[in-house]
Amino acid sequence: MSNMSSNESEPVCKKPKIETEIEKESVEGETNVHKDLKNFSAFSLDKILYNNSNRKSVCLQGSFDGLSGTAIVLLEKTAFEDEKLKEKGAFFNEKSELKQIFQNDIYGNYECFPEYNPIKTTIIHPATDKHISKYSGNISFMVDETPELYKNIILPHIIEEQFDLSWLYNILDHKKEVERIIYEDNSESNGFVLLPDMKWDGKTIETLHILALVHTRGIKSLRDLSKDHLTLLKNIQTIGQNIIQEKYNIPASQLRVYLHYQPSFYHLHVHFTYLQFDAPGIYTERAHLLSNVISNLELLSDYYQKVSLPFVVQENSTLCKILKSKGILN
Repeated sequence: MSNMSSNESEPVCKKPKIETEIEKESVEGETNVHKDLKNFSAFSLDKILYNNSNRKSVCLQGSFDGLSGTAIVLLEKTAFEDEKLKEKGAFFNEKSELKQIFQNDIYGNYECFPEYNPIKTTIIHPATDKHISKYSGNISFMVDETPELYKNIILPHIIEEQFDLSWLYNILDHKKEVERIIYEDNSESNGFVLLPDMKWDGKTIETLHILALVHTRGIKSLRDLSKDHLTLLKNIQTIGQNIIQEKYNIPASQLRVYLHYQPSFYHLHVHFTYLQFDAPGIYTERAHLLSNVISNLELLSDYYQKVSLPFVVQENSTLCKILKSKGILN
């Protein structure tokens, strides 16, 4: 590819391995359910944390027989794959059973039970209170974060409460998930790792979601970015788009490339999603297009240290309680 230097490594095109979030956050040797799990026969439901009818997803809290600790189970119906639908006999066969609900003139309403199209499942065990809070459906509040609010309240909270990043450093240090890496630029200052987001199955193009994790440590979020990071950001944008076009045949004009604020974890990362995919977190109160971020930094070196940044906070989060106690939220 013309935008890559000759010393950059070639894309790694191996079959992705989907790992659960707890594998990324657990302590070595900690007992969890993942070693021999084959089905849900040992799972007992305690509570439905949320049920999203729009996204056809549900999050459940419960426990597994014989194991201590709370378990979180996320179930999400997967998207239909164009190629699978076109494949002769893959969907339209005798195993795709139809059950008629009603019929009126030329119109028939049915339930279909296809052989394929599985339910995407994520299991977190043992889950912490922070996980339960994160995945619980509750009231949201908009916070207009000024630089002063960030410095005096938000940043101290981030430092104290953020999730452990050992799982991420394991990826950057090639201790875990090496086979999932799509591409890597090894530059210490401008390099990054490109790999499928945990929520993507790695193959359904219609729901493509890829992350770029920067090698540089200590860049937590948009707030830390300055003009010094422009080469890094442009590197991610150009190479990320080129790799995705080469590997998945999606041009840059059909990609949504953005950063979250607030992010789910505080190590700089960039999202690449298919423009046709209504991905979680793409709305204006959270997503910042990478092209806009680059443009803002070209206009003003310390733009993100001076600007107010809106973000959404959940009612049952610790941060929300802190902001309410300070009279910032009501």
